[in-house]
Amino acid sequence: MTEKTCPQCAETVKANAKICRYCNYNFETGTPAGAVAGSIPPKKSGKVGKGCLIVVGVLVLLIVIGAIAGGDKKDPAVNARSVSQDAAPAGTAEAPISKLTGAQQNALRTAEQYISMAGFSRKGLIDQLSSDAGNGYDVGDATAAVDSMDIDWNEQAARSAKQYLDMTGFSCKGLIQQLSSSAGSKYTTSEATFGAKQAGAC
Repeated sequence: MTEKTCPQCAETVKANAKICRYCNYNFETGTPAGAVAGSIPPKKSGKVGKGCLIVVGVLVLLIVIGAIAGGDKKDPAVNARSVSQDAAPAGTAEAPISKLTGAQQNALRTAEQYISMAGFSRKGLIDQLSSDAGNGYDVGDATAAVDSMDIDWNEQAARSAKQYLDMTGFSCKGLIQQLSSSAGSKYTTSEATFGAKQAGAC
């Protein structure tokens, strides 16, 4: 007989083989080479390892599926915050204070005080906030503060025009020039024209 069957793994090997080339079974001692009698045969151990891997794989798959299925469920508090943010009306009066630096917030407070007292153009208000003769804010901070306000500059031009007319008489052209000149209120020509007409000078 040129071949024999390994009693450990049932594989066929040469008749003169002392060790099974499949499972290292020692034909002379009756145990796998280098193993202690009664230890788990390598081949069977391999099968158990594969089974464990399959179980682990199934568990991982279930966890992934659970995560995907629950992905749409959000914390009610998070949803409430989202709804609150989405519900904010478009064109709010001011940009969120958190977006302004401390200096810009102070400039904003000052700008609001000026607007509550008299009409100002955008450029006129920025110049008033940033000029040495005014409040001395940094031009960038003054600009950020003014631009964070939701102001109708045409309406401001009308306020300024009425204030000028309360002090003295102006022709239509003269009032537009006073409202739009760099030495005056610094409105755009379009805003100045609107203001003069609204005040009744034109």
